[in-house]
Amino acid sequence: MFSSLLRSLPQLGRRWKPLTFTNPNFVRLPEEHKIEEETLPEYNASEFYPTRIGEIIKERYQVIGKLGFGSTSTAWLARDMEKRRYVMLKVFIQASSMGRHADDELNMYKHMGQITTNHPGRDVVRALLDTFNIDGPKGQHRCLVHIPLWESVLAYLRRNPVERLPSAVIAVVLHRLFLALDYLHTECQIAHTDIKADNIMFGIKDDSVFTEFEKYELERPVPRKEVDADGRMIYMSQELNIPKNVGAPVLCDFGSAMLGDQPHSVCVQPQIYRAPEVLLGVPWTFSADIWNVGCMIWNIYEGGGLFTGQDPEFERYRSRAHLAEIINLLGPPPSSLLTQGQLRDKFFSKQGKHFLTPQLLTDPVPLEQRETTLEGRAEREAFLRFMRKMLQWEPSQRSSAKELAEDEWILSHMGR
Repeated sequence: MFSSLLRSLPQLGRRWKPLTFTNPNFVRLPEEHKIEEETLPEYNASEFYPTRIGEIIKERYQVIGKLGFGSTSTAWLARDMEKRRYVMLKVFIQASSMGRHADDELNMYKHMGQITTNHPGRDVVRALLDTFNIDGPKGQHRCLVHIPLWESVLAYLRRNPVERLPSAVIAVVLHRLFLALDYLHTECQIAHTDIKADNIMFGIKDDSVFTEFEKYELERPVPRKEVDADGRMIYMSQELNIPKNVGAPVLCDFGSAMLGDQPHSVCVQPQIYRAPEVLLGVPWTFSADIWNVGCMIWNIYEGGGLFTGQDPEFERYRSRAHLAEIINLLGPPPSSLLTQGQLRDKFFSKQGKHFLTPQLLTDPVPLEQRETTLEGRAEREAFLRFMRKMLQWEPSQRSSAKELAEDEWILSHMGR
């Protein structure tokens, strides 16, 4: 009994020892061959911190390998030697290059950290474990430390040959997403503004994927290239294996989040997910997230987008084309919404009665005509009722995240 009690206590004072990543048997990629972040359109090598596998940061976090990259950061799997656990390090480009955006995501996490609540949605939002600055060759870099997650809903979706999530899976994802949004909207007064399938990630309930990742890098190091005389390396990313025990989905990425306790007029959201009020310059708040979710659901459940925003005249996304598509779905916008729009005159006549580019309009095609995959009348009607609760011109007519978490269509697929 005493020995089992000892095993259950934290292993205080027993730090993990650093590993030695000196295996020379890796593929050296040619310098002229662009890889990873180098392929980004506005890539500037001097802005990125030259992270190295095996490096120990802040005398605590040892980098094991690269998980991915983006225009403003790289992501790394690391060993938290102090707390004997695996973590993900998000290392941003130089703070001077980020401007005020360097603090945006951190400020949201700090704000959430000040909220004391037992709301069930709190556990559905990715937690921040630690943050600090790293001194790089050209300046400082912000680093955020998170629990590692497996892969995004988008990546999971692409594993499916038909690229469509089963009803039971989407119901669980959406139930948790709406819990997270209710927590953000009501407890934290935060609007996420960037909800998409690659910002919802599945958790990991066993460490075997991390130890396998670690072993692979020790025995068969990933390809890399040396890019300057100082020995700066760019590494290929390595995927985590499929966990034996996949965890529940979690909402991530708060780099675009904003406090929503007062209306905003700044343009936000992924283009094809932009709410009507955002397009029209109407002051927006939390309900813009609800429209965003409705559009995303159609993408990942129906296997195609409700909107493209592609303007045939310009052959690219334009707000006028997006608005035309919304009109083709829902009919013309109510005058009560148009009168608030700072950008109304760009798209409508002064009285708001006529759309200025009528050639983009078609005969209305409601949701009932667009839904072609569901079998069973009751199932189909319940799903369409669910969608209509989100896809409304008027923000005030959309259901709240709390109401949507308890929608009949979601609960029916969760066995409730």
